[in-house]
Amino acid sequence: MCQATRTTSHSVHDQGEPALSAQSRLGRRLIQLYVGLALYGASSALLVEAGLGLEPWGVLHQGLAELTGVSIGVVSIIVGAAVLLLWIPLRQRPGLGTVSNVFVVGIAMDATLAAVPDVHGLAVRTPVLLAGILLNGVATGLYIAARFGPGPRDGLMTGLHRRTGRSIRLLRTGIEMAVVVTGFALGGTIGVGTVLYAVSIGPLAQLFLRVFAVSPASDGSTVVAAGQPRGAILRP
Repeated sequence: MCQATRTTSHSVHDQGEPALSAQSRLGRRLIQLYVGLALYGASSALLVEAGLGLEPWGVLHQGLAELTGVSIGVVSIIVGAAVLLLWIPLRQRPGLGTVSNVFVVGIAMDATLAAVPDVHGLAVRTPVLLAGILLNGVATGLYIAARFGPGPRDGLMTGLHRRTGRSIRLLRTGIEMAVVVTGFALGGTIGVGTVLYAVSIGPLAQLFLRVFAVSPASDGSTVVAAGQPRGAILRP
């Protein structure tokens, strides 16, 4: 009886550990997702505050905000929702991260802009720009490593890639050029920050993807690939 009891106890314990481990990984992934999206919104707000140039979609958001008088965070939400509608003919399936992206980034962006005082002078604006780009890389690593689905804009690119057979690099370049030109025409800011963001966000995101990668599940399934995620699209 005693031996049987010990055997049963070990069996229950062995069955419980994987379940607890899976719950732990899920909890970490959820935290990474929402912290990453919130920090992405905050980083975008810092780029706006710096006034030295925005990331491509930020240029469009700012231009539309200037045109409509609506806050840039709300514009980000509206644009994200509109892009998500384009997934329908592309037969893309959104994930939790996709839907959360639409709202969390815009809300965090407006909240940060309301909390951070205006900055003046190049000596202050430059560090704010650099902090925004670095924080954007951290945020990108966090939310992509969580693996809850691509952002609306990324899904548009991957969906077009599947439907047209064109390379993601070509589609991304074409879409972002159109976005930048349109945003600039509407009053969005292009500058040294836009160029610096373009050349640095890839290496930064890849670095933080490795830092925040979730360990593989014990049953052999992979939550986040252990190797470097090649071809990751680095924007919500």
